Amino acid sequence: MLEKAHENKFPYRLHGGNGPVEMQWHFLDKSQLPVAVQTWVLPPGGSEGMHAHLADQNPLEEMYLVLEGAGSMRVGDDVYEIGPGDSVLASEGVEHDLRNTGADPLKVLVIWGKPGEADWSGFGSAKAARAHRAT
Repeated sequence: MLEKAHENKFPYRLHGGNGPVEMQWHFLDKSQLPVAVQTWVLPPGGSEGMHAHLADQNPLEEMYLVLEGAGSMRVGDDVYEIGPGDSVLASEGVEHDLRNTGADPLKVLVIWGKPGEADWSGFGSAKAARAHRAT
């Protein structure tokens, strides 16, 4: 199944941030993975808006992977300057905000879903990643 780039993009304002963000929700209602996979493009000066996904409301964990551009991401008390290839994890209940601090659009892949556990121990790539991180 193929979904072409920009085929289903739409403008969306996130959590009161500066925007709107250009969003594409990949394989909405088609994928059976228990996560949402989205591409966001924030204009220069754009932001997601400070927010948290609380356990007693709608608990979510989000992973942001920068594809293009430059930005800043606040997660709790930490602020990270981010660029292409960088990834940031926003855990359940932790306030966070993504901002485009560059002169060009900031394009990120965002994967989010309900926190849970997964057993990757049977996959060779997980073993290799753990071994690499241990060095």
